[in-house]
Parts: sequence; C-alpha cells; structure tokens
Amino acid sequence: MKPARLLLLAAVPVLVTASVYVLAPGDPDAGGTGPDLSFAYRSQAAQDAKGAGGAKAWAEKADSATDDEMFAGRSRGLAAPAAKDLAQQLVASAENSTLDWRSAYAYIEDIGDGQGYTAGIIGFCTGTHDLLTLVERYTRAHPDNGLAQYIPALREVDGTDSHEGLDPGFTAAWKTEATRPAFRKAQDAERDRVYFDPAVRLAKLDGLGTLGQFVYYDAMVFHGPGTDAASFYGIRERALQKARTPTEGGSEKAYLDAFLDIRRAAMKTRRADIDTSRVDTAQRRFLDEGNLDLRRPLEWQVYGETYKVP
Repeated sequence: MKPARLLLLAAVPVLVTASVYVLAPGDPDAGGTGPDLSFAYRSQAAQDAKGAGGAKAWAEKADSATDDEMFAGRSRGLAAPAAKDLAQQLVASAENSTLDWRSAYAYIEDIGDGQGYTAGIIGFCTGTHDLLTLVERYTRAHPDNGLAQYIPALREVDGTDSHEGLDPGFTAAWKTEATRPAFRKAQDAERDRVYFDPAVRLAKLDGLGTLGQFVYYDAMVFHGPGTDAASFYGIRERALQKARTPTEGGSEKAYLDAFLDIRRAAMKTRRADIDTSRVDTAQRRFLDEGNLDLRRPLEWQVYGETYKVP
C-alpha cells in the first residue's frame, strides 16, 4: 500500500441548481462513509436524461458544449492545460505522495476500504461501479483489450469488496493495459467526465477563480459527489448557508474560507485522527496568501512532506 494513499471515493457527476439534485444520497448520516456510490453510478441513465425542472435547465446550461458561450471573456482557469496539469500534481501529492501523477495509471491494490480494488489515476474501484463503467466504455471502443474478459466478474462484484473472478489475473491485466496509450486516454476521459468537468463547471458558475475551481475538484475527488453532509454537494450546500459566492455578490476569499472549514470538518467525520494537511497546509495556505489564481511558483506541505512547483 502506498503510505499516503487515503480512502478515495469513486464519483459520478451530479446535476444541480442551487439546492436541486438529480442524484439521491445513499446514506444521509453525516458520520457515515458517504453515499451509496454503486447506486449513484446506476443512476447514470437518469442523469444522462438530465432530470427535470431546474436541474434539467442547469444541466443543459452547464454542458461542456456550451462552456465557451457561458464563460466568454473569462479565463479558462483550471481547464487551461498548464493549470489542469498542476491540478493533477496537487491531487497526486495528497493521494500518491508524488507529483508524477501519470505514474498512477498502472496502480492497483485493495487498500482495505471495503471498495474492492482501487486503481488508476483517480482511484476507480471495483466495488463502486466506476471501474466497471470505465472498462465497459473502453471495451466498446477497444473490444480486444486484456480487461474485457473480466467484465462478467466485475459485474458480479460490483457493490462489494469481493475479488471473486478477478484473482489472480486481474491486477496483472490492469497493469499491462495501462501501458497502452488508449487505456491511459480512457482513464483521463473518465476522470474528466465524473470528477474534473463537473467540479470546474460548478465552480465557474459560483464565480470562483482557479484556486476555487481546484478546491472544488479536490473535494469532489476525496469526498465523492453525494448530497449527504460528508460529500461534495452536501459540503457546498452548507458553505452556501455560511457565505455568499462571488456570483451572489459575496467575497471569494470568505466563501472559500467557509467551504474549507466545512470540508475539513467533514473529513474529520470519516476518522477523527485523519490528516487534513491537503486542506491546512496546501489549499488554505494558497488562500491565505491571496493566490486566488493559483499562480506559480507554489510550495505546499502534505503529510509533512514539502512539494514545490516552479
């Protein structure tokens, strides 16, 4: 096990407008482990239909095809190539204790979190449907890949921590497939679809700059996109009760302060002694420095280790 790898919840984008959600939480208990993510992924068909009422309107407005129109005249923020690469480095420092985020394409192990195997650049899990979704989508485009034979077993273990039908060959097959550019590209696409793009779009709608967009993205990665109090949309909902977003005429710094306070508390509900340095000595440091644009050079600490990006 990589020493700094934390519990990583697989995520699915949630379509929201203010307090309207398409995805129902699987566990309303703030002290629990978050939403039923297997259920969340099985709700994808409903989400693809883009819901109804306000959620449908927001989804249509926030679709990537309309990004240029929505944010005309604004900086691309975290979506700019250099900033996006920086975001992956920042996440990797907390998730894998490295800035070399591309080294995680071939990563796979059971980290003992009850989600089966955790794998790849953003922690796809055999127990939370997202790894299955990744392999199924990849297989539609590349039917002869080395993981296709495991799809029946992945369907059987979905929602559990079981390795039945996967051992002993699945981990080797994953590592071999990760040497192929097409599979690395598929991991990138799934990361963007379920984590990066929804977080960045919503941050832009809230009027947040590059740092705020990263704050949302990292929270989406760690907490998952559920609506309970310990998941991303629940955290955002509580932050909105404490401070106004820039879109609502509020101070960006004050809003991000509130969001990070609530996020840190949500991390502690997972485990009282959890290390919160990815917030305390990284994101909070950038905010206290007034670096809302996430300008380089950057220096931060995670788990006592210092990282620098010139």
